[in-house]
Amino acid sequence: MNLTGEQIIGNSFSKKGTSTFQGMQADSGIAISQPFYEATTEEIDQAVALAKSAFGALRKISDEKRVAFLEAIAAEINAIGEPLIEMACLEAGLPTARIQGERGRTTGQVLAFANFIKNKSWTNPIDDPALPDRQPLPKPSLFQKQIPLGPVAVFGASNFPLAFSVAGGDTMSALAAGCPVVFKAHPAHPNTCEMVGRAIQAAAQKTGMPEGIFSMIHTTSHELGGYLVQHPDIQAVAFTGSYRGGKALYDLAVRRPNPIPVYAEMGSINPVVLLSNGLAANGTSLAANFSQSVCLGQGQFCTNPGLIVIKKSDEAFLTDLAAQLDTMSMNAFLTQGIAQAFTKGCQKLDQHPEVKRYTKQAIPSPSLFVTTAQAAMKDQEILEEVFGPSTLAVVVENESEMIAFIESLPGQLTGTIHGTIEEIKAFPELIEVLSLRVGRILLNGFPTGVEVSPAMVHGGPFPATSDSRGTSVGTQAIYRFTRHICYQNFPADLIN
Repeated sequence: MNLTGEQIIGNSFSKKGTSTFQGMQADSGIAISQPFYEATTEEIDQAVALAKSAFGALRKISDEKRVAFLEAIAAEINAIGEPLIEMACLEAGLPTARIQGERGRTTGQVLAFANFIKNKSWTNPIDDPALPDRQPLPKPSLFQKQIPLGPVAVFGASNFPLAFSVAGGDTMSALAAGCPVVFKAHPAHPNTCEMVGRAIQAAAQKTGMPEGIFSMIHTTSHELGGYLVQHPDIQAVAFTGSYRGGKALYDLAVRRPNPIPVYAEMGSINPVVLLSNGLAANGTSLAANFSQSVCLGQGQFCTNPGLIVIKKSDEAFLTDLAAQLDTMSMNAFLTQGIAQAFTKGCQKLDQHPEVKRYTKQAIPSPSLFVTTAQAAMKDQEILEEVFGPSTLAVVVENESEMIAFIESLPGQLTGTIHGTIEEIKAFPELIEVLSLRVGRILLNGFPTGVEVSPAMVHGGPFPATSDSRGTSVGTQAIYRFTRHICYQNFPADLIN
């Protein structure tokens, strides 16, 4: 595939900008030769105008034709072959097996949305017949369904160069819903983004989709990202990244003259509660498996288990966990910036007077930090996410303090409980209070690894996400980009 570094604007390419940047090899920081052109506001305007025009045409296109489009996207991505794997590995510093698996997950979720909209019931139709003889007043006929919102802006993530990127769940759920997408490529892997963007463009052309159903822009500028969010014809935004970035986009969107929904996933420390009987029965294996989860993907998952809640009487487990982490090696981070932030975050905890580091390797390394519930509740900065292979253990005196500490936590993507069924049944408050803080609650497992399925919830209360009512993984993600409409006294053949 011949890459050009240009914007994908509908069926065309554009390079009106004068500034360029390059992708980087994640492990060495060496620039990849292909320059990428910074988008201009003119190019963004053009992409959004095409998306608006495409939306009008899409309203008249059948679900069956969108299914064919989605299936063609999966086929085009697979057709790129090994060059896509090699480029993603180069830009993200991830092993081949990981990227191969991520490609399968990406095409699998594309096909999952295609299969989902094959069934007409995906629009959740509600037929509420008229009651003309009802007294004292007749009841009209009512019909409710879901319809698409309009053009959507999607911001790619840094930690999944395929599954949460150009053809990720945000883009595919929007396209499945019938919403054109203007995608902002992540500058950490622009070459990978262009490969997949061209695949979507080719699929759109081969299946006769209206021009503008998909466009992609490149920029390193926060201002241009904000310009896209504030464009009056953009009707929703999807984002995966930091709290700072997601909250900034959210604030811009809600301050527009016509505010729009923002579905921002903004980070999580994913508390894991360890109960005594479970530790007594499985402590050794739990320490080994926990260390693997902490270090999976260099700890660069939004579901990384970054917080342990454990009783003081069980504190010996933390020594075993630290010993396991000390055997783990460091790999390349996704970007040099993430590597620097990880080192800075670990050093900040290491220097905190109320925090102790149990691991022995020099920072940066897989790390376990320990503090008390009282210290963490007094100073919430202790609980700030350190993106990478580290975790913080908060030691509680008893079950009452455990509940009080969990109640003090901000919203999270996941919460996990390790324990025997008997002790969990004897402690019902734990499930109750944890479920109020998370989008997904796990029993005797690990939060890393998010199944793409109809029941999955990859979301959670603020600040894990900006809207706890949605999910960015699974087929239910489609409903972020639809809205209810009710037709009153309409014959069936007049309902679109």
